[in-house]
Amino acid sequence: MAIITCVEDLRLLAKKRVPKAFYDYADSGSYTESTYRANSDDLAAIKLRQRVAINVDQRSTRTTMIGQDVTMPVAIAPTGLTGMQWANGEMLGAIAAEKFGVPFTLSTMSICSIEDVASVTTKPFWFQLYVMRDRGFIRELIQRAKTAKCSALMLTLDLQILGQRHKDVKNGMSVPPKLTLANVIDLATKPAWAMRALFGRKTFGNLAGHVKGSKNIITLSEWTASQFDPTLSWDDVAWIKQEWGGKLILKGILDAEDARLAVTAGADAIVVSNHGGRQLDGAMSSITALPAIVDAVGHQTEVWFDGGIRTGQDILKATALGAKGSLVGRAFLYGLGAMGEAGVSKMLDILHKELDVSMALTGTKDIRQVGLHTLVSDPIFK
Repeated sequence: MAIITCVEDLRLLAKKRVPKAFYDYADSGSYTESTYRANSDDLAAIKLRQRVAINVDQRSTRTTMIGQDVTMPVAIAPTGLTGMQWANGEMLGAIAAEKFGVPFTLSTMSICSIEDVASVTTKPFWFQLYVMRDRGFIRELIQRAKTAKCSALMLTLDLQILGQRHKDVKNGMSVPPKLTLANVIDLATKPAWAMRALFGRKTFGNLAGHVKGSKNIITLSEWTASQFDPTLSWDDVAWIKQEWGGKLILKGILDAEDARLAVTAGADAIVVSNHGGRQLDGAMSSITALPAIVDAVGHQTEVWFDGGIRTGQDILKATALGAKGSLVGRAFLYGLGAMGEAGVSKMLDILHKELDVSMALTGTKDIRQVGLHTLVSDPIFK
């Protein structure tokens, strides 16, 4: 096996090992994918300020996210169909995150259920919720998260309507995969994945029995169109907060006015995110949106960042611009698809080492000391 030195190495390995439909699902954006590309490109354009002759011995990346101790300011983002990258992937990802000391977020659209993940973890994880037409089912999911002792609920606000991802349409992406000629040929080249899949979960674990056909082949777009509620409003957010009763994270904020409304709604944290460039193509990158949102509400609630993180330097840049935590989604899926639990652990190790070294080279001993002074001034953020 080639030596793994960075997240890009994991991506390339995952591309070789994961069936095309599921790899493309993870590694795509909506329409022209301009926002998907901008997330990474705009992060890369930010420059770090190198400092020298400063004592940087005994460095620390430790901090907290909504009061929870974390090894570094990172949480695993909620990602749909994770268990199709590697069999039982959500369970493996949660185990790796717990061992490393960062939070894991389980998606509503996961392959492994809330109960599956609870059965393999010893510490609380977070659960991500979509607003659906059936409020009774939302109440049921919230109760299941409470029973599983999830320590926070992450409500995603930017997927009332599904943005089309052309690759998914062309691949006929479904769960389980449809046995088309192209898919059969592709699976024949990935026998290890197919063998693991025989013994793993194969459909949306949290939805089993809820939607007619959910135990059989169902496309994500079909389910979303029939179930996700386009009438979502801040009144719904208030109702969910009341039903949940615990810490609430609101994800999908890209506008300062929405950030203020999120604070009014009682968010314990908000996630600056454009859904990985998978929803509104042409929206600004998450990192470009971050400073204005921090300025608007950063003293009232925790502001987190999501979108394009591939390196520890990206985490450092987001932290310097005011993010109290960062979510990693695609980097997590690359690691999982490449090597299962070991790949997720490797991804976290890589990000942590890159963050630690970059802190040292910017003259920083403690992640909590990072700020705008850590960056070279750039007109894009003036």
